[in-house]
Amino acid sequence: MEFNAGFLLDILSIVLIDLLLAGDNAVVIALAVRNLPPAQRRLGISIGAGVAVVLRIVVTFFAAQLLQMSYIKLVGGLALLWIAVKVIVDSKAEEEGGEVAASLWQAMWIIMVADITMSTDNILAVAGASKGNMFLLLFGLGLSIPFVVFTSGLLSRLMDRYPVIIYIGSAVLGRVAAEMIMTDPWFTRTFHPAKWMIWTAEVVSAAAVVLVGWMLLKRKRH
Repeated sequence: MEFNAGFLLDILSIVLIDLLLAGDNAVVIALAVRNLPPAQRRLGISIGAGVAVVLRIVVTFFAAQLLQMSYIKLVGGLALLWIAVKVIVDSKAEEEGGEVAASLWQAMWIIMVADITMSTDNILAVAGASKGNMFLLLFGLGLSIPFVVFTSGLLSRLMDRYPVIIYIGSAVLGRVAAEMIMTDPWFTRTFHPAKWMIWTAEVVSAAAVVLVGWMLLKRKRH
């Protein structure tokens, strides 16, 4: 292993990728544990981050094959849309004295489903930057743990003070879901979406998630 300028550049690339990709996982974890008691919330963040990293390690060995399979990203994107809407409805139940889905196991289920659907694309970025170097690959996976934990904890606290962040987080998940659906092998073969169509779908999906969540919440109030 040679510590030259190219090697250091690869490390810097992986750090930047981890910083960027930690955001999506952190949003899911923070939204899922938001209604848990403080002690369980910390446990949920730690377990959720661990699950995210373990899944990335597992997916590393199957990522290329998974991306070539039709319907994997399509189904994952649809599941992510459901999660994005659900967290908006659940997030307000506590404030209004309603029933809250505040089980640690329910939160873990949401995190696991979202991580499974999101890990395939995420791991490819780190794997690509590592260029087959096992040290760099393990470095990237290990570095993602503190990034996800720190970002999840910060977002979770911010959501307590500024509930609007919950809507922003759900919109982010809606955008990710649309990108997954539009880039599914079956979808691209059938519809051949252009770049501008994917970007438009991401914007529409983000807005739709917030609108549908708000409408369901309004109906729940009545």
